[in-house]
Amino acid sequence: MAANNPFNNLLQAINVNGKTYKYYDISQLGEKFDRLPFSIRVLLESCVRNCDNFQVLEKDVQNVLEWEKNQTADDVEVAFKPARVILQDFTGVPAVVDFAAMRDAVRNLGGDPDKINPICPADLVIDHSVQVDFSRSPDALVKNQELEFERNKERFQFLKWGAQAFNNMLIVPPGAGIVHQVNLEYLARVVFTDDLLYPDSVVGTDSHTTMINGLGVVGWGAGGIEAEAVMLGQAISMLLPKVVGYKLIGELNPMATSTDLVLTITKHLRSLGVVGKFVEFFGPGVSALSIADRATVANMCPEFGATVAFFPVDERSLDYLGQTNRSEEKINIIKQYLKATKQFRDYNNTDQDPVFSEVVELDLSTVVTSVSGPKRPQDRVSVSNMKKDFGECLTNKIGFKGFGLSPNSLSSSGSFTFSDGQTYSITHGSVIIAAITSCTNTSNPSVMLGAGLLAKKAVENGLSVLPYIKTSLSPGSGVVTYYLKESGVIPYLEKLGFDVVGYGCMTCIGNSGPIDDNIANTIEKNELVCCGVLSGNRNFEGRIHPYTRANYLASPLLVIAYALAGTVDIDFETQPLGKRSDGSPVFLNDIWPTRAEIQEVENKHVIPGMFKEVYSKIEKGSSSWQELDVPQGKIYGWDPNSTYIKKPPFFDDMTRDLPPAVSIKGARCLLLLGDSVTTDHISPAGSIARNSPAARYLAGRGLTPREFNSYGSRRGNDAIMSRGTFANIRLVNKMVDSAGPKTKHYPSGDVMDIYDAAERYANEKVPLIAVVGKDYGSGSSRDWAAKGPFLLGIKAVIAESFERIHRSNLVGMGIMPLQFLPGENAETHGLTGQETYQIDVPEDLKTHQLLTVQVSSGKSFQVKVRFDTEVDLTYFRNGGILNYMIRGML
Repeated sequence: MAANNPFNNLLQAINVNGKTYKYYDISQLGEKFDRLPFSIRVLLESCVRNCDNFQVLEKDVQNVLEWEKNQTADDVEVAFKPARVILQDFTGVPAVVDFAAMRDAVRNLGGDPDKINPICPADLVIDHSVQVDFSRSPDALVKNQELEFERNKERFQFLKWGAQAFNNMLIVPPGAGIVHQVNLEYLARVVFTDDLLYPDSVVGTDSHTTMINGLGVVGWGAGGIEAEAVMLGQAISMLLPKVVGYKLIGELNPMATSTDLVLTITKHLRSLGVVGKFVEFFGPGVSALSIADRATVANMCPEFGATVAFFPVDERSLDYLGQTNRSEEKINIIKQYLKATKQFRDYNNTDQDPVFSEVVELDLSTVVTSVSGPKRPQDRVSVSNMKKDFGECLTNKIGFKGFGLSPNSLSSSGSFTFSDGQTYSITHGSVIIAAITSCTNTSNPSVMLGAGLLAKKAVENGLSVLPYIKTSLSPGSGVVTYYLKESGVIPYLEKLGFDVVGYGCMTCIGNSGPIDDNIANTIEKNELVCCGVLSGNRNFEGRIHPYTRANYLASPLLVIAYALAGTVDIDFETQPLGKRSDGSPVFLNDIWPTRAEIQEVENKHVIPGMFKEVYSKIEKGSSSWQELDVPQGKIYGWDPNSTYIKKPPFFDDMTRDLPPAVSIKGARCLLLLGDSVTTDHISPAGSIARNSPAARYLAGRGLTPREFNSYGSRRGNDAIMSRGTFANIRLVNKMVDSAGPKTKHYPSGDVMDIYDAAERYANEKVPLIAVVGKDYGSGSSRDWAAKGPFLLGIKAVIAESFERIHRSNLVGMGIMPLQFLPGENAETHGLTGQETYQIDVPEDLKTHQLLTVQVSSGKSFQVKVRFDTEVDLTYFRNGGILNYMIRGML
């Protein structure tokens, strides 16, 4: 609260429980405020509270207040300061690495390194580290966690060092749960209740940070680079968004789950086109949704492309805070503050409905049981149509809904001997991995308990899961295990192979662990399209497992159902899951629990005491965590022999003065890519292939393949991450003849690993560009998807369109995002990747300026510079956002 804030006249006092609090009463801003979407009111409050006419201007406040008029423009930008930052360790490690390196850089340039300290509260949850090497055993959890500590001890020590080295940073130790569920159940404030009251808001280094919107907290994913700047007190410069009002009416039918609702909304909004927009839910149908249901919808926000999917706080939100053991005193403060500032919602009161950019509607009663796949989360398929759809996918031409099989290969099958000594046969559609995983669903007791009740009925009817199917259950927090145990369903889940294997993002992030070699060889030899079924949020090619070419997102109940069936090539309405001991058939409908059954168990067993017990010791961590010895001090002592933590080279050549603008001349195309290239393609998080440049680097340092771990776990080492850039085996680079992490070096024409080609170009002092299609950088908000290309020498990416967060990350690393003009692309310009390119960058470069790309073939074409704000330009001129922050501290 700055003394010179021009809006201090809005300061009011409120007495709650005998204590006086101050707050900015934004509702005093008049009639225009009353018409604002509730999500925009949060942006407005932040601008009012932080207005210092330096980072946040009076003009920013006015621009937000005038949202109804300004939202139709494409160039109105505002400064937003989130209340806090949340990180998970895959991006938390590189953030702490960058902070440590920034301290070195500031010291080397003659400044005070202690200035590199989080100003904005930062919660770092260690969750993305467990690989499912062990499953189907009572001690799978113990074994996986022991292996986790063995593999990741060095990373954990580094993070524990960071906890004492940096102020205002909370580290949640491993084994606590998935970052977004811990955020929802424990970390979220909803309203900050210090002496000054203000709404909770958050940016996080995972794109599914949006899950917290289900609790009425505005939050979205940001690149790790941008999050680091926010931690250091920098405002986010953003274009004022359009807000789509999504009206819900009616009630879900008794067979439908929250997952079915999510997949329906995902397909609907993706088809509407909501990239860069806010979505705000309203209407009487919202009242019927639990906070877990709302959070499940909000979690999938990146899959339908919006920035946020916001559910304003209502009475049900407050009930949830009580259920999750938030104090009655804080809940009372939250309610009184939000009501006083007109930020509290009654979904049945149409007088509260704000103005929206556009309104769409969904009748909940029309939602049917669904899955999504086989390659994208927005490709929803009703379960009743699944058998037909999968059959069509097999022969459709290669694409998001096709595998391009010939009619003759449809009957392909193979046999193998499993570890139990039995011989099994598999064919197209056979389920190899079935995983109840990810915060998307495991935060939702209705579907988790539903899965448990379905497992109970399946076992009681004599059904079982084939032993070779890799089954696992990875809850989002310890609370899930608690209520599954208390409700008595754990033994039945374990009987079907769904043992608790750990608390972290596992199968959903590619940490499925290995499958039996005999299965892998059989799939490969017979070119089978085998399947993974998971209750996660993403199923992009190559993400789940190299040997599951088709992957379907499904509710936890359907994960078990397809595991019981052993195939996705089934019509549940006409084909049984199996037989009882008397030979009678068992259909899915026979064992599917009713909503009334599920709610009865949920009301009885999901209680505040569970949350109190689980979260009372969350910050303490396990004995393994407590016993970790860590170095002390504010400056990190880099170990040159470490293969996990390495000082990054981002600031090695940095100067105090701003460098001049540099044009791109004589550049070669490192990659020529198509549409929907995800961050999984650019910077995979899963296993390190044994024939990859990263594997050769590790082997050269004496490590065996068993010790390679994953790219995700090694994000603190730039030498590995640069070698892992574009290392996805499903990457399709049009410059070479087959899929994989290869490219062609010119003028030699040699086909090489992408890293090796980039290194060769660097030695030849040749700058690089990448030419790509639509939606470049969709998927997880991985900072290394921008850091890696930077280290490879890529100076610009020319795309048909960019995913929001990835574009921001490219800017943050000083890479130019350039966009083809409408209707143009690499094909229309005849680009093959053999050419050289020149892009002149003027000293007075403007936002959205058109630049000319000159090609050695004699052609030239214009592109739009996707620097969307003046702040983007400032970061670029500095060589990146972190360089800008360092110069600011000097």
